[in-house]
This record gives sequence, structure tokens and C-alpha cells, in this order.
Amino acid sequence: MPSYKLTYFPVAALGEPIRFLLSYLGEDFEDYRFNSEDWPTIKPNMPFGKVPVLEVDGKKVHQSTAISRYLGKLAKLAGKNDWEALQIDVAVDTLHDMRQAIANYWYDDNEETKAKKLGPLKSEILPFYLSKFDELAKENNGYLANGELSWGDLYFVAISEYLIKMIGFDFYDKYENLKQLRENVLSLPKIQEWIKKRPKTDF
Repeated sequence: MPSYKLTYFPVAALGEPIRFLLSYLGEDFEDYRFNSEDWPTIKPNMPFGKVPVLEVDGKKVHQSTAISRYLGKLAKLAGKNDWEALQIDVAVDTLHDMRQAIANYWYDDNEETKAKKLGPLKSEILPFYLSKFDELAKENNGYLANGELSWGDLYFVAISEYLIKMIGFDFYDKYENLKQLRENVLSLPKIQEWIKKRPKTDF
């Protein structure tokens, strides 16, 4: 059995999809959450100076999507063929487009330009992406791709908590098929177990 250690800030955010997938796999893992003041000491030992980092038997890898795809393959949640794998990748990469739009607003340090970004984000950008994702979920029986559960669904639901906190409202509310997607993931027994025991975080 491989040993796993996840190194990340004391938040859910980009680490949570990895935690969801490790939990789905039924793997015990060290969930190392360091304090921000320790980051300067930890950073030089991380690949490319970034986290989250997953250690698999002591070997360090970074990039949350790549790690999640790898774990998804181990969990047999990565599609039955290359075409199905592509559909999952397309959905996740599009999610990152939406995440980047939210991040462009949230991490803007200029209060004036940040305020100007919020209107278009809520009235145009998010409705565009969310309606498209809702259509995808409708076409795929409450999943993002191939009509069945994939690592992309776990990734979407895990990271959506973080996105919702950044924008200040629950974007599932208006989209019934995305609600079904969330329910399909959160009703998984291993995911329920993880949610019950995980630390409470602001993000």
C-alpha cells in the first residue's frame, strides 16, 4: 500500500479535491496543514515552490489537477477510453476558466477595480459558465461527463465550496442539475466520512 502525505495551507481550496479523491479511494493520508508563517521555510522544499503537494511513498508531486487525474485513474473514475477521459478533462479545464475569472476579482488588491469586476462577474460571467455546466449535468444524468461519476465531479464539488466563499453566494441555488451533481458526490459514503471528520476552515 502506498503512503500519502498532502502538504497545503490550512484551508480546503485547491487541496480539497485531492482529499476527496484520497478519501474516495479509502486511503489513509497525512493531511499536513502548515501555518502561513512557516511557508518561507517549507517553500524551498516544494517542487516549483508551490502547494498543494502530494507525497506518494516520499516522492513529491504538485499541480492539483494532475494529482487529481492520477488519483482518478487509480479510482477507475477517469473514463473507459481516451475519448471519455477527454470529456472529463474538458469539463475540469473549463471549471478552471471560471475559477480564474473569480480569482481575478477576489485577489484584486485595488478596491476600486475589484468593485467594478463584481457586477459583470455576477450578471454575465458566472451565469454563462454555470448555465453551461448545468446543461452538461443535465445531459449526463447529474454528472459532468459520460453519464457517470468521474474524478471531475469530485473535483468540481470539492473546489466549489472555495469558489462560493469567494463570491459570497451559493451558485448551486439556481441550477437544479448542478444541485443533483453536488448531491451525487456528497452522498458517496467515503465522501460523507471525510466531511464529518475534516477540520473546519474559512476557505
